Amino acid sequence: MNGPTAEGGKHGRTARGGRRGTSAEGRKLTRSFSWLALLGTLLVIAGIVGLIYTGVATLTSMLLFGWLLLIGGVVGLAHAIESRGTNYFWLGVVVAALNLAAGVVVIRHPEGTAEALTMFAALLFLTGGVFRLVGSVVVRGPQMGWTLLQGAFGLLLGLLVLFDWPHSSLYVLGTFFSLALLFDGLGLIAVGIGGRRIVSLVSDRLDAPGPATDSPPKAPDDGQK
Repeated sequence: MNGPTAEGGKHGRTARGGRRGTSAEGRKLTRSFSWLALLGTLLVIAGIVGLIYTGVATLTSMLLFGWLLLIGGVVGLAHAIESRGTNYFWLGVVVAALNLAAGVVVIRHPEGTAEALTMFAALLFLTGGVFRLVGSVVVRGPQMGWTLLQGAFGLLLGLLVLFDWPHSSLYVLGTFFSLALLFDGLGLIAVGIGGRRIVSLVSDRLDAPGPATDSPPKAPDDGQK
């Protein structure tokens, strides 16, 4: 009788230890999702502030873009040096040099860069709107109305940005940058809150009391013949 009882107690301790390990992992996951929600909240706040101060957001986005180009150029140059002797060495050097030069230009002239990128964005809106309008009329598919609406909106947005250029460069890029931060932050908050709820549900299910495992098994009936 001592053997089965000891074995049952061992299984019970193992199950409790497994539940404690599961609870610790659940707490780690909860903290990770909480950090995601906190990061999303910061991004939402930054997006709202950027929508209020679009000029500052535009200059900030240009400076970030310039520094990203610089960092990409340095990393590309280091990678090209590591791969010297190969056929792609000079191509890597040229691409890295272009990234470095573009980064320096963007950082030194953020206003001019914003004007050029705003003009480019307006042209993209115009061409995209025209292609959607023409394509929807020619193809006449099941989504014709929706495509027509998208094309008209893109065409109108491109014309508004173009007619107000270069003054529109002070707020167009900053608005897009702030909206991107806002929606990314909302997405992270949704993931963080949803992840915390899922972890909580799973932890509650695992911590629920199960069948007793410490009770000794029944002894066989010695009176059976």
